[in-house]
Amino acid sequence: MQSVVITGASTGIGWATAKLLVDRGFRVFGSVRKQADADRLKREFGANFVPLLFDVTDEAAVLSAAREVRAALGGETLFGLVNNAGIAVAGPVLELAADEFRRQMDVNVIGPIITTQGFGPLLGSDPSLKGPRGRIVMISSVAGKNGNPLMSAYSASKHAIEGLSESLRREMMLYGIDVIIIAPGAVKTPIWGKAEEVDISAYKNSPFFPALERIRKFMLHLGETGLPPEKIAEAIARALTSASPKVRYQIAPDPMRHLMTSALPKRMVDKIIAKRLGLLPPA
Repeated sequence: MQSVVITGASTGIGWATAKLLVDRGFRVFGSVRKQADADRLKREFGANFVPLLFDVTDEAAVLSAAREVRAALGGETLFGLVNNAGIAVAGPVLELAADEFRRQMDVNVIGPIITTQGFGPLLGSDPSLKGPRGRIVMISSVAGKNGNPLMSAYSASKHAIEGLSESLRREMMLYGIDVIIIAPGAVKTPIWGKAEEVDISAYKNSPFFPALERIRKFMLHLGETGLPPEKIAEAIARALTSASPKVRYQIAPDPMRHLMTSALPKRMVDKIIAKRLGLLPPA
């Protein structure tokens, strides 16, 4: 049975991908941070789902989980690693606490590095394992190619994932292990739905406060109207199983809008975004 590790499997893209792969006959090892989520997913997905309890920023816990997966594989290679776990931190660069920026990078960038180092050998860089070489799927975002105001930390983390993946793909050619980027647009996941819980009161007296309120409403809107996570799961499955996968799959709910954003002059896009958010200086 082919086995895949998915980080951040409790909800959203991770949950949808775990369900799809289990339904297609894979054994899925899915990371969660809470025992309650581990128990719930086990009930939902059955015997072919194995929960792994760790936070992607906890190197010791990740390495312990990697040893658990190695034992379960019984000398065979891991078919795939899906680096999906992530968070979104909002705030203007001038006023966002360095600790918040650090937390964003720890989860979205250092986390995938830790998990790749932990599970990477199981994909076939360890010559003692038998079987075909596996693949690494990195979950980026359309924000990995575009910087959104007041979401600088999140955009920076996804830009970092794009560069990391490009370099890693070329490094892993030594072992025949492919690295593929999935870059979704807005997706109906809790990462956006949690926007209502974000406390922006610290910016009450900031000139950025009205724009932050607009951004929060927009994030809530994305959580309601974005792509279904099942659509992203299909792309991940394709990346894992296609004979000739692309190096990057971008899946956006409004491809034409993203095409226009990438085709228009940057200064023009700046003004459009600034006008919508109220970030233009007084006339």
